[in-house]
Amino acid sequence: MGRNPVVGRQGPTYHAAAIPSEQEAARITVKQIRSDIGHPETMRQTLRALGLRHHQQTVTLANTAGARGMLYKVRHLVEVAPAGGETR
Repeated sequence: MGRNPVVGRQGPTYHAAAIPSEQEAARITVKQIRSDIGHPETMRQTLRALGLRHHQQTVTLANTAGARGMLYKVRHLVEVAPAGGETR
């Protein structure tokens, strides 16, 4: 049998979203790419607080310290990008 190709590409560090700093973008677009099913209730509540109610939903947020802290907690469930290429 050959080596499992998925080994080494699992876990939150592999799927973690890169969160831009406040200097890089004033607003950010967040898309939920993984379901909250099977994750702790605190992560579900964090997604709700970010405005993400459904899988594949996209929201635009102000890039504040509070938002970045919440995104850090669920970084393996979301995809983050600067909103509209807008930079400071």
